[in-house]
Amino acid sequence: MVNVRSFAKKQLTSQISNYYYKSVHRYTISDKNLLHKLHNIKPKTNTSMNPLVSIIMGSTSDLAVMEKAAKVLNDFQIPFEINALSAHRTPDQVMQFAREAYGRGIRVIIAGAGGAAHLPGVIAALTPIPVIGVPIKASISIDGWDSILSILQMPPGIPVATVGLDGAQNAGILAAQILGTGDKNIYQKVETYKASLSQKIEKANQELATIKFDYKTN
Repeated sequence: MVNVRSFAKKQLTSQISNYYYKSVHRYTISDKNLLHKLHNIKPKTNTSMNPLVSIIMGSTSDLAVMEKAAKVLNDFQIPFEINALSAHRTPDQVMQFAREAYGRGIRVIIAGAGGAAHLPGVIAALTPIPVIGVPIKASISIDGWDSILSILQMPPGIPVATVGLDGAQNAGILAAQILGTGDKNIYQKVETYKASLSQKIEKANQELATIKFDYKTN
């Protein structure tokens, strides 16, 4: 009799031979659910670095948004980790994560959530580490506004730095800027990145200059 589990695992393993889900630094993934289905396959990790940033999300369905933050940190060569935590479904794990984060070397937390997006606020209530909230337009969201207001409208004393809807890229940049205030190497990388933005606009204007209209004056 064919062992269906073994056969399925073998087939799926072949699909991810060029990808890996890891907790620090270089992160690449094509199918956001694939690795979570392979419970018996251990992900490859880089244990030579300790993460400075922790990216957390309510579920793996948020990964398509949150991986933009991972890409920014990866480009800046900032070690990071990625985990799924739910303020509603895994409250004990959330509490443990928040209280142990600083001792593990985490200096910035990027938390993404959709719908009743309580994860960033709960984390911020449990740790003095800066928390950047990413509101996500989830399938249950009311056009994303519930996610935004759940993260943005925190009570006095429990701030969450909230970026725009699905704005994980900006969350990654902000995390780098926070770290850069105490790390000259990261600061210079952010400075170089910012300079590249102005260069893009300059290039755009050069391209616009080539467009011809009868009454265009420049």
